[in-house]
Amino acid sequence: MPHRHPLFEEVESLQNLVVSQATGGTEDEAEYTRLRQVVLAEPSIEAITPRFIRTSRSLGQFWQFIKNKYGTYAERRKYLWEEFAPMLELLEKGGTAPSDLVVSASLEKFDSAHVQATWSKALDRRASDPEGAITIARTLLESVCKHILEEAAAPYDDSPDITKLYKQTAEHLKLAPSQHTEAVFKQILGGCTAVVEGLGALRNRLSDSHGKGKAGVKPAPRHAELAVNLAGALAVYLLATKNARDETAA
Repeated sequence: MPHRHPLFEEVESLQNLVVSQATGGTEDEAEYTRLRQVVLAEPSIEAITPRFIRTSRSLGQFWQFIKNKYGTYAERRKYLWEEFAPMLELLEKGGTAPSDLVVSASLEKFDSAHVQATWSKALDRRASDPEGAITIARTLLESVCKHILEEAAAPYDDSPDITKLYKQTAEHLKLAPSQHTEAVFKQILGGCTAVVEGLGALRNRLSDSHGKGKAGVKPAPRHAELAVNLAGALAVYLLATKNARDETAA
């Protein structure tokens, strides 16, 4: 059995503190600040940290947020428990799981049942149907890119070229290597583009989306694991970037 992540109790304390503040309690400002800083400093839960924790730098700001969002104590409790659930679930399992749980929790916050269903299918098929999982991994990334562009009212060419679609999404989010001058950022963002190109090539080479001759390569579960994990990590990165830009613009 995995052990709880050391941060579990801190996150649970932060949850209890904001629930109390939202339902008539008077909590300690310094403790809120301490717990918030601890949570924001943990990279493993960054993608699933509630947005209001990132934006509410004080209990006063949190109160303004929650009182305007829900009018009753019951609604506030339910909302806050649901927002903290992905973090607590991950940390309760030790916080050491691969990308599966983090990606799943991130996509649950993403308002698209289609994307969530695609990710679930990719996870389920990695071992039993590697070819199908590789196809679905590409579909996941394609769906996220299209959703981001649609929300921005940015037209895109509805073609099967995932590399072209990703590049357009990256340019919209200011993630294209050509949009940066720092060598390290250009290298990292160029690596993301290379991953997408690799996913497309892997899908074409190994997946069940194209007919194969007698010498066709049969994908193993490890190939599917790689494709699904890469697609999931990139999907979370794109969504986190979109959310960060939305918060800045708000």
